Amino acid sequence: MPSAVRSAGELLDANRRYYDSLWAGARLVEPQRFNTWPLVQSLLPQGGSRLEVAPGLRPRLPLDGTHFVDISMPALVKLQGRGASATLSQVTSLPFASSSFGLVCALDIVEHVDDEDAALSEISRVAKPRALLLLSVPLHPARWSPFDEFVGHRRRYEPDRLWKKLAQHRLAVERSAVFGISCIRPCAPLRETALAS
Repeated sequence: MPSAVRSAGELLDANRRYYDSLWAGARLVEPQRFNTWPLVQSLLPQGGSRLEVAPGLRPRLPLDGTHFVDISMPALVKLQGRGASATLSQVTSLPFASSSFGLVCALDIVEHVDDEDAALSEISRVAKPRALLLLSVPLHPARWSPFDEFVGHRRRYEPDRLWKKLAQHRLAVERSAVFGISCIRPCAPLRETALAS
């Protein structure tokens, strides 16, 4: 569990300081370089208008034709320098009309905000009916570590709690998978079920 409870403002400031510093010295990595590209590429024709929330300099959606929002000015400046449509904003107050996007990508962001309901509500609000959502979050609160604290996480999720939280915001899980850092002990597999609004 988190070692110290930070206010929402303190959490935002900590995240902004960490990511501004990280992205100030980093270069942009194209989406095709990530292991998520085959999945993303398969969804592009179905998705239409696209939004990626908090990509930093590691966007998973194509720069051309995608709207990006982030809290980090260094990341936004570099995205804009590559011709991307990028806006300073938070996931809890997205600057877009309701039902604007057919594909929304929010990888490793919801765990960084104090108000997860506001974040999921905004994601759901800007998604068109039947939109696709790519979402990733860290699992298993019992695996909380100093790394979670260092990178500005507010929480980790148990899969069942995550399914219920998504359902509260009119999001249904179609497919899921475990990815990322290897588990020290065997991970419980998730139901084979990408998210849709």
